[in-house]
This record gives sequence, C-alpha cells and structure tokens, in this order.
Amino acid sequence: MTDRDHPAPEHTRPDGVDDATIEAVGKLSEALETVEQARGHLYAFHQLMGRGDLQAGDAADLLDAAGHPELAQRVRTEMVGRNIAEGRWSFQLVEEFDDGYWSELRALDADVRSKLVDGRRHLFEAEMKEERRTHGRRGHEARPGSNE
Repeated sequence: MTDRDHPAPEHTRPDGVDDATIEAVGKLSEALETVEQARGHLYAFHQLMGRGDLQAGDAADLLDAAGHPELAQRVRTEMVGRNIAEGRWSFQLVEEFDDGYWSELRALDADVRSKLVDGRRHLFEAEMKEERRTHGRRGHEARPGSNE
C-alpha cells in the first residue's frame, strides 16, 4: 500500500480521543462553516447596499433631468447616503461582525481543536471519508499525490 491509501497524519485522530469528542469538535467546526457562509452573505449584502445607494443617486439625477426636481431632491435627502441601521452603513456592520462574533468563533474553534485534537481540522469528515470511499480504487485515494 502507498501513502495515498492512508489519510495524512493531520487527518487522523490523535491517540486517546473518543468518538464523542470527535463529534463535538466537528460540530463546532460545522458551526464555524455555517457562520462563514453567513459572512459571505453579509459581504454580498454590503456590496448590494452600496450598489443600491449609487443607483438611487442615479435615479435622482434622472428624475432631475426628466423635470421632476422635487422628487429628485426627496430621493437624495431621504435615501442617498442613508444609514441602514442606527448610525451605521453596511461596511460598519461588516467590521463589527468581523471584529466580534466571527473572530471570536474562529479563535474558539482553534482553541478547542488545539486542546482536544492537537489542532487538527476536519477529523469528523476525514473519518467519514475513510468509511465511505472504496479503498484501493482510483479516484478514491485517501489523499492527493502523484499517480505514478
């Protein structure tokens, strides 16, 4: 058997770690992955809000050009540059999220992994892969490497 037939050391359970610990650490990492997805949506929201603000400004210019200065002024004063939350534009929400919740969860996940599984990542998934793959079959290798 080659090295590709076995998981890399960083994807193997440290000695003495039980199934319940692997599951718990995996669940915390899964929570982090979900929050990472939410963070991506938050950044998309931030970009869409910025684009929407610029489009509202363009609409105000077009209303002016079409002979509707009062409505153009309303759009400018009521919506262009408006906060989306109390005292905040979307970039400020992104910064608060990144500096607070997201950073703290990442640090906690790393600390839990460090204390319980020698800092190893994705052990739950690595063990699932070992259970599900067809050992010895091309395309089902345990890890990357040359095909020689």
